[in-house]
Amino acid sequence: MSGLEELDRPGTPGTQSPGAPGTPSPGTPGTPSSGTPGAPEPAEAPGRFGARVDVGAEGRAPTASRRGAADPVKALMHRHRELCERAVDPLEIAAGLEAHGVTDRTAARFRHRDVFSLAEEMYARVPRDGDAPPPTTVTATPRPRLDRALLTLLPGVLCAAAVTGVRLTHGRTCLLVAAAGILAVALALRAVLRRGPLSPHRGAHPGPHRTGAWTCWLLGYAALGESLLRAAVAGGPDGLPDGTTGGPWPFAAAPLLTLTLACAPAAWCAHLLAVRARRRLDTSRGLEEFAASVQPLLLGTFALFLGALAALTPLCAAVLGEPADHGHTLTLGALLFLARLLTVHGFPHAPAVVLGAVGTAEALAPATVFAGRLPGCGFLATPVESLVAAWGPAGVPSLVCGAAALTLLFHATRMLTRASAHARTDQPC
Repeated sequence: MSGLEELDRPGTPGTQSPGAPGTPSPGTPGTPSSGTPGAPEPAEAPGRFGARVDVGAEGRAPTASRRGAADPVKALMHRHRELCERAVDPLEIAAGLEAHGVTDRTAARFRHRDVFSLAEEMYARVPRDGDAPPPTTVTATPRPRLDRALLTLLPGVLCAAAVTGVRLTHGRTCLLVAAAGILAVALALRAVLRRGPLSPHRGAHPGPHRTGAWTCWLLGYAALGESLLRAAVAGGPDGLPDGTTGGPWPFAAAPLLTLTLACAPAAWCAHLLAVRARRRLDTSRGLEEFAASVQPLLLGTFALFLGALAALTPLCAAVLGEPADHGHTLTLGALLFLARLLTVHGFPHAPAVVLGAVGTAEALAPATVFAGRLPGCGFLATPVESLVAAWGPAGVPSLVCGAAALTLLFHATRMLTRASAHARTDQPC
């Protein structure tokens, strides 16, 4: 243990008060004292006229305060003591400092060129129980668990069963089957988002930023929103949805089936990103090097998920006998995937805001068309009617979801390339 740590230990010579038990009072004749700093026993020094002056306790306290003031790294280590004690390498301390807002400019105040150099000194000065710190090793790649891999398939399977049941039944039985199917799919999605690669990592607390309600709204709009908008522009709708594709308010099952089946590739891509990012976190020698290596990994993972979603879209549409809506399905799937990635790694605020804005915009689209039927309010429906006439009913959600997905992608390239976003990815996948 260095002298800096010994100054804080109770009972250390030079830090006892004059009135403490066992501490001689100044000016007491015959009291042993030392004028040499670092001597084991304090001694008294002769004064100017032969008086004995105690310089042991009073002469060393100012030195301790001067040393503490000249060692700002020690104060920073005390502030982040838990982080320093549990860190297994300097980069983990750098990731924690970065998460607390410490930048290279802040590190310059501690006489270091960057955050990683500061973290290396903090790691080297941490007192450890063993003789030597544990060697830095690359974290073993966790294998995906079979039960959680099967769990990611459950929402798609239940959605396919529910769609089949709705198409094979009629009347009240159809409504009961639809209600049971919606409940089963919702519970399966909840389980997928609470366990496995799509669940928030340890220490990532979403807090008040919840996205479940807006996600359900966006999925509901994918199934019924476009047909409602088409009917509203044409002067309808003339009835309620009956679960069929030929009714007055058609039900689109292909987007729902595609997005629920996409839970499996989304979980696999999230697992791939977490494992590769953790591996590069172990091998990188600086925060800038880590960010430069993770950004192409993030973009590649996102492109891989879009490729899987693009393959599922025409397949599900062909099985159900519906037209493939690539624009809306791909943009909505990309938006939900990026929102989940940010939530998983501890950045839930932006996804909550963006999903809320998209849901509000999609709700306002048919609302403005209905409001345009009021006397003197026809101008309210003009923008939406013009967009529907140019691009069709799918143009509105495709445009809104596409812009939102690009916004979250830009945000993800800034936040998910931080070392602090991947510092705790040791949960089983």
